[in-house]
Amino acid sequence: MKILIDILTPKQCMLFEKLSVRLRSEGHRVFEVTRDYREVNQLLKMKGITARVVGKHGGKSLRNKLEASVQRTLELTSIAAELEPDVVVSFSSPEISRVAFGLGIPHICLNDSPHSEAVARLTVPLATMLLTPRIIPKRAWIKFGIQHDRIIQYNAIDPWAWLKDFKPNRKILTQLGLEKCKPIVVFRTEEAFASYLLGKTSETPVWMPLLKNLLKSTANLQVVVVPRYEAEVTFLTQALRDRALVCKSIVDSPSLLTYASVFIGAGGTMTAEAALLGIPAFSCYPDKPHLIEKCLIEKGLVIREDDCMKLGAKVLNTLRNIDHVRDLQEARARKLTSSFEDPIEVIVKAIEKAS
Repeated sequence: MKILIDILTPKQCMLFEKLSVRLRSEGHRVFEVTRDYREVNQLLKMKGITARVVGKHGGKSLRNKLEASVQRTLELTSIAAELEPDVVVSFSSPEISRVAFGLGIPHICLNDSPHSEAVARLTVPLATMLLTPRIIPKRAWIKFGIQHDRIIQYNAIDPWAWLKDFKPNRKILTQLGLEKCKPIVVFRTEEAFASYLLGKTSETPVWMPLLKNLLKSTANLQVVVVPRYEAEVTFLTQALRDRALVCKSIVDSPSLLTYASVFIGAGGTMTAEAALLGIPAFSCYPDKPHLIEKCLIEKGLVIREDDCMKLGAKVLNTLRNIDHVRDLQEARARKLTSSFEDPIEVIVKAIEKAS
């Protein structure tokens, strides 16, 4: 069977790497495509994955997003028509969704973000099957125009696919010049270019005042900032100078998080990774909590705080009691994941059934 997979984000790279290995082990022919997008291209290279670059990320403006999407759809149409895959797989790629539907190719669509309404409206109704975590109720998807029986739920959240048998690479500390004996705080910028956050973020990350206060109040603190976009790298490097390490390229985030004392993010994939790894995780997501974040908050694995001063106090308290807090977090993570199933197994079954 020929399977075409579209990889658009770092999370999708992590997830689809596992899926591709599994599919190839069963004798299927797998073809990966991606787009010109800084973090994804770097992560694919890091993992030794060869994916054909088709089109580019549209950036922040709605017009640029639309024009990039239209052009990419045309290019993918030619590729899919030539390749003639038996199944297409994506994490709600608007372009490959339209191509698969237009060419009559079964499309296995994954999504865990009903809050990203624009993407859901463009992809979910066209999917042959939609696969999603069980903690997201089917009604959250049906409103976009998909039938109840075309939704398959699995008992896990997506990062479990690559974390369930994960072993950290200690070399990450050497690569970044970090010392294990000193506290490490990792910051991740919010997804400011996402359509669902347009107009809700500023040029300066919401946690910047907190970061500066932590550096003033905590001795020997090692701060690592993981930006998403090139412009953020430039801005943060200039703003923080030598007071924090700003990653200029993609990093092995699960390994970095394993050695972190605290993680501060905005409810994205790294927040979920930190939570499942038992790392004290804080979120200052610049909108109301989405369903995945809400679940992790309810399980005590993520602390949500919109007030920067209050967040700073909670982070400092965590650092002062890090051993105790870490033990609690790891226990909570084990309790949550003990009943998880492997999302890859569910996806493979859906692909084989759809072909």
